[in-house]
Amino acid sequence: MTIDLLNAPLHVEPTVLRTPARAAAASDVLGRIGTLETRIARSHSEVDAAQALRYKVFVEEMNAQIPSEANRRKRDIDAWDAVCDHLLVLDTSIEGDAEEQVVGTYRLLRQDVARMSGGFYSASEFDVDALVARHPDKRFMELGRSCVLPKYRTKRTVELLWQGNWAYALKHNIDAMFGCGSFHGAIPAEHALALSFLHHSVRVADEWDVSARPELFRTMDMMPIEAINPKKALAALPPLIKGYMRLGAMVGNGAVVDHAFGTTDVLIVLPISNISERYLNYYGADAGRFNS
Repeated sequence: MTIDLLNAPLHVEPTVLRTPARAAAASDVLGRIGTLETRIARSHSEVDAAQALRYKVFVEEMNAQIPSEANRRKRDIDAWDAVCDHLLVLDTSIEGDAEEQVVGTYRLLRQDVARMSGGFYSASEFDVDALVARHPDKRFMELGRSCVLPKYRTKRTVELLWQGNWAYALKHNIDAMFGCGSFHGAIPAEHALALSFLHHSVRVADEWDVSARPELFRTMDMMPIEAINPKKALAALPPLIKGYMRLGAMVGNGAVVDHAFGTTDVLIVLPISNISERYLNYYGADAGRFNS
């Protein structure tokens, strides 16, 4: 069954959770560091907790504009929530149920699920369908809606999110990941240095070429390469995009302004084969680094 994601109601029960409830067993934990652990949401209530966290970050902190019903419920919700898996970071030292322990989240959408369910979220901004079609032998996964509570924006929380992504990708035989990376603010020129640096240094090419949709395309090439100070440009990058770059990611051609969220978006493309040996060794080729 295909879901029309653009016109579906805001509240849709996630298909990934329609099967019998998952056992809350230690075997589904993808990684641990101290009191923090990462795993996929096990229940509707845990997905709701992730949506509440996204509301706190995107709406209350970043002033994103969302539909009135979602605002009334204080949840960041869209129809893609129904077909995605929701990666969580939980602080198990917090008293209460798991729903009260959620401090970070990522939304994961596999290509086979997207194909049956109306497509990828980022296809509304970037021509990802052409990219996927160019690689019929590869399995893609979209990463999105990444956010962490301010208190937990630390190295180990980011490490756990990546541990979870990596373990999930291995489990599902993923060959490449992609997703939007965002700069705060809807005026690309305010990020001329960083955007130009990405354009000149890590832009996608050849078989991985992908661009912003023509009607939304905003140039990233605002400064000549000789005018760019790499150290200052790196300092101007959002931490998430900088982290993607360290792993070996590339950036699509052109940016898109998301007026609802007040961001300037770029498309991050990360083939598994591009992930540097350093990080493969750190997290473990079998994603076992923090899974003990």
